[in-house]
Amino acid sequence: MPDSAAIRFTKLERVQEKEAMIELRNVEKTIKSPAGTVWLLRRINVQIKEGEFVTIMGPSGAGKTTLLSIIGMLDDGWAGEYFFADHIVHKLDRKKRAELNRRYVGFVFQSYHLLDNLTVQENIDVPLSYRDIPRAQRASMVADILDRFQIVGKKDLYPNQLSGGQQQLVGVARAVAGNPKLILADEPTGNLHSGQAKETMELFRKLNQQGTTIIQVTHSESNASFGNRIIQLKDGWIVEDSSVPGSATA
Repeated sequence: MPDSAAIRFTKLERVQEKEAMIELRNVEKTIKSPAGTVWLLRRINVQIKEGEFVTIMGPSGAGKTTLLSIIGMLDDGWAGEYFFADHIVHKLDRKKRAELNRRYVGFVFQSYHLLDNLTVQENIDVPLSYRDIPRAQRASMVADILDRFQIVGKKDLYPNQLSGGQQQLVGVARAVAGNPKLILADEPTGNLHSGQAKETMELFRKLNQQGTTIIQVTHSESNASFGNRIIQLKDGWIVEDSSVPGSATA
């Protein structure tokens, strides 16, 4: 007969897992260099609940983008455990992780990652095309996003015909077009002027208020103020988490 305390612990653990949309346990990432092993992330333990707006901050090289890539299931060269909703990510192969990414995640990349051979309209349609959304409905969703971001006049242009700020705006529009459950943003306003940056962050806040979970990497204190939680990284470690009183270690 199993120990009753163990049963209670298992039930409690399951409840805790269900409360967290994202849970990382002892996640670590290393790379090899001529000088030896380089640690990018060390013993990352964190829970993020559905509906949170989390900011990841820290100096360059702290591991912020690496952590975001792991959460977004774009990186599989790491160790540890990762639970996303009801999915045990660390036990999934690359194809199934990619399916989860396409279904639930919108990603705003610092370097845009627009497809050069597609127009603005087609770039925004790409993530929608991976889902079971009828063509007519996709067209309506893209039209709505073009209007919301005031880029209708640029819908037939290609990325190389846009400024850096305009490409970033299209990248944000593409990420939110399908109303994903999770938005991951890596310096989402880095190439926008102040007015566009504020509008983008206001949009993120509105989406968050409607239930979308958002995790952003930024150096901007202003951008961080739109969220409700800040996680500080240094040398691959979490050194402070504003949701955990007294968590600062450096």
